[in-house]
Amino acid sequence: MQTRKMGLIYALNRRGGWSHSHTHKPTLLDLNNDKLRIYFGVRNKDKRTTTTYIDVLKDDPRKIIYEHDKPCLGLGKLGTFDDAGANVSCAIRKEEKIFLYYIGWNTSTTVPSRNSIGLAVSEDGGVTFSRYADGPIMDRTPMEPYYTVAPYVLPVNNEYYMWYTSGTHWEIVDGRPEIHYHIKFAKSKDGINWDRPNVSCILPNADDEVTARPCVVYEDGKYKMWYSYRSVKDFRVDVSRSYRIGYAESPDGINWTRLDHLFKLELSDSGWDSQMTAYPALYTHDEKKYLIYNGNDFGKDGFGYALIEE
Repeated sequence: MQTRKMGLIYALNRRGGWSHSHTHKPTLLDLNNDKLRIYFGVRNKDKRTTTTYIDVLKDDPRKIIYEHDKPCLGLGKLGTFDDAGANVSCAIRKEEKIFLYYIGWNTSTTVPSRNSIGLAVSEDGGVTFSRYADGPIMDRTPMEPYYTVAPYVLPVNNEYYMWYTSGTHWEIVDGRPEIHYHIKFAKSKDGINWDRPNVSCILPNADDEVTARPCVVYEDGKYKMWYSYRSVKDFRVDVSRSYRIGYAESPDGINWTRLDHLFKLELSDSGWDSQMTAYPALYTHDEKKYLIYNGNDFGKDGFGYALIEE
C-alpha cells in the first residue's frame, strides 16, 4: 500500500471555553450521500474532553460544510465514570439510531486516570446524544483489572464485533505511571452487552511497545485493521518513539497477523504531522480509500488525511 498525504482537514483555533485545544480521535459517520461527519474530542482549559463534530465533503474532506458549535456529548454526572472526559471512539448506525461508543475518563490518585467504555444514543441522525446509562457498558474486570478504552465496533452478520484497548499493567517511568496496553476482541448480539473472552488480537512486538485504537474493515474476504502503536518510554519527547500507524489482517477478526511493513505513512518534514501519526479512521468513496488521522501531540495540531493507493 502506498499513501499520498493530502493535508490538514481541521484544527482548533484555540477558542477557549469548552473548545480550547486538541481534536482527539477522529471518528466517522457516513451521511449516506456526498457528506461525511467527523466526530472528535476537544479539551477545555481544565483538560476535560467532550465530543463534537464537523461535516465535510467525502471527495475532499478539507471542504468543511458545517462546524458544530457545542458538544454533542458532554461530561457525565459528578461521580460517574465519565465525569472528567467523554471522548468519542466509534459511531455506527443501528436501525434508526446512531450508537456512539466513547471513552469515559476519571481522575485517579495513584495513576493519572481510570478509563471505561460508554455508549450514547442519538435519535436525530447523530446531532444530539443521550447516554444509554450513567455507567459504562465495558469496565475493568477480574481478568482485565487496569484499563478498558478506545473501541471500534463493526456489525458482522447478526452480531457486533468490537476491538478495544485493554491495559495489562502500569509501570513507573521517570517517576510517572505509564500504562501498558494492547488490542483485544469482544462480541455482542445487541451492541450493548458484550462477551469478552480475553482474546488478544494485536500484541506488542516488544516489552516497551503498546498497541491501541483500531479501525477495521472487511474486504477481499478478510478483515483489515489499521491501528496505533508507540513506545512506553520517552514517547512524549522522542519523535522516533511516538505513535505510528500499523496494519494487520485476519481471516476471522480474532486471529491477526501484523503486517506493518505493508503500510507506511511517514512523518512530514514539518507541520501538523511531523512528530506523530495516530488514531486512524478509514472510509471509501468513488473507489478511493481515505485515511483520516491525528497528528502531533495526540491531535493538538489537528487531523488530516491521506489517500491509500493499493
